[in-house]
Amino acid sequence: MIVRAPAKINLTLEILNRQDDGYHRLRSVMLPIALEDEIAIEPAERFTFSCDPASLSSDNLVVRALAAAGAGDAKLAVALRKQIPVGAGLGGGSSDAAAMLRAAIDGALGAVEALDWVAVARGLGSDIPFFLTGTGALVEGTGERVTALGALPPWWVVVLAPDVHVDTGDAYRRLAATRAQTPPAARPRSDSASIRALEAVQRADYAAAVAAATNDFEPLIAAAYAPVAAALHALRAAGAVHAMLSGSGGATFALCEHEDAGRSLAAAVALPPGARLFVVPLAAAAGWRAPSAA
Repeated sequence: MIVRAPAKINLTLEILNRQDDGYHRLRSVMLPIALEDEIAIEPAERFTFSCDPASLSSDNLVVRALAAAGAGDAKLAVALRKQIPVGAGLGGGSSDAAAMLRAAIDGALGAVEALDWVAVARGLGSDIPFFLTGTGALVEGTGERVTALGALPPWWVVVLAPDVHVDTGDAYRRLAATRAQTPPAARPRSDSASIRALEAVQRADYAAAVAAATNDFEPLIAAAYAPVAAALHALRAAGAVHAMLSGSGGATFALCEHEDAGRSLAAAVALPPGARLFVVPLAAAAGWRAPSAA
């Protein structure tokens, strides 16, 4: 069988207070997009795992997810083919893990013990519970509180991923240093950008969704990583209504209301050296659509 694992974008990313355990509370509207990794699973005499590229084979989240699901010794050959840029804030590794958990839940890996799957997902990574929903969601807490948005609008996304890896820990350190000098104002949940974005997506109100879009990391990461700043500039220079960072980066994206608008924008982008460009729709829960490179 073939399992497909979609990437995500953060339409909003509000970083709230830091807890005593070191984790930050957040509030984020995450949307799955039809840029996918592909995982092939077939019967075998013993468990094997391979990855393309091979450099990602060691301690891969796919293997960890299988072990957490109780299928670590299953007689399966599992092959992961990466399409989602790695370390780009697009959630590829988390989505791969969630795809394996979903396969276990659906019985595709054989008989497994009934588990608290959200707790299993949370133990593997903070973004993984989101990917179990199969649609967009408002994500809160440290990733464990997930409110599904339901059916998504037929919007498109132009993803521009520069050739740079942004360390998430570095992003949080930069944010902490900035906030030590200028503490942020309180953000009531009821009047937050994320709630406005959630409601806009549910209404399919593109203008309101773009108006609510925000990412607390973006100004810091753009200032610290020149390739990210160049990617944002390239999207804006090409005519993007609103270009922004996804997660802690370094991938950037522009949300488009229609496919034609997305493809026209992509055609106008002056591609920075080493960057990758994708034009994809938001993903539908009924089945992920394959991405097309621009």
